[in-house]
Amino acid sequence: MSALICGSMAYDTIMVFHDKFENHILPEKVHILNVSFLVPVMRREYGGCAGNIAYNLKLLGEKPLIMATVGHDFEPYAQWLGQNSLSSEFIKVLDNSYTGQAYITTDEAGNQITAFHPGAMSSSHLNSVPSNGGIRIGIVSPDGKEGMQLHAEQFKESDIPFIFDPGQGMPMFNGEELLQFIEQATWLTLNDYESELMQERTGLSLEDIAAKVDALIITLGGQGSKIYTDGRCISIRAAKPKAIVDPTGCGDAYRAGLLYGLMNDLDWETTGRIASLMGAIKIEHNGTQNHTFDMDGFQQRYLDNFGTSF
Repeated sequence: MSALICGSMAYDTIMVFHDKFENHILPEKVHILNVSFLVPVMRREYGGCAGNIAYNLKLLGEKPLIMATVGHDFEPYAQWLGQNSLSSEFIKVLDNSYTGQAYITTDEAGNQITAFHPGAMSSSHLNSVPSNGGIRIGIVSPDGKEGMQLHAEQFKESDIPFIFDPGQGMPMFNGEELLQFIEQATWLTLNDYESELMQERTGLSLEDIAAKVDALIITLGGQGSKIYTDGRCISIRAAKPKAIVDPTGCGDAYRAGLLYGLMNDLDWETTGRIASLMGAIKIEHNGTQNHTFDMDGFQQRYLDNFGTSF
């Protein structure tokens, strides 16, 4: 079974400011803000929701297919995908655009200032869900607005079950548009903030939303997650990380775990625990695609955390 991962591909440039922003930003002068931060520590990471989800799903032994639009500067990322045996077959290169770019400055208190250039991501609607790629499951993750809507429609028309994962793309959609996604999707995954926003914009309660999909999954950070399915709520406790280093990309790792469970017909308790452990492993490392493991080690950590195997 192949999974089609629709979403963004991006370069993340991460800079560290060895002080606190609050010491350099005067609240009474924010209307004439003009500041510069010295950032002696900088690194460039491969990111984007589609890239991150696919990377994590590959670690679990699956063969995900990425569908995304990227720019003329994508070659280093393409080489990275090749090194990790990830296909670029459904990645469209736009010669007149840049690949998505996130510039993130973090201070010593953990506060962040981020500038994001969507680049080629805004043209994601130029890609279409393939009809002959052996796709059996999909996910619509944050991407260009028109592309997210088109790909959800195409999954539905092709009778391919898919996860709707609005993530940071949720503010682009009004209540009516979000309701359309819910009607089309098989599963819906949100974090706790997004779940509140979803309820506010659609006018539906969590129970109402859950009744429209096969499962509604809500992540709660260190408090674990909840899976609403078949009229019940399954609580999944968080797996214990060995260290908390960088939470960026934990949600994408979690979603890879969901896809793995669905692709292998696992029950929701097991699926949620695998997803939880994926997030814990990711948080132990800087960046979103720098962690590795083998399945023997993964299964041992699953046993250590949950007292059972899968």
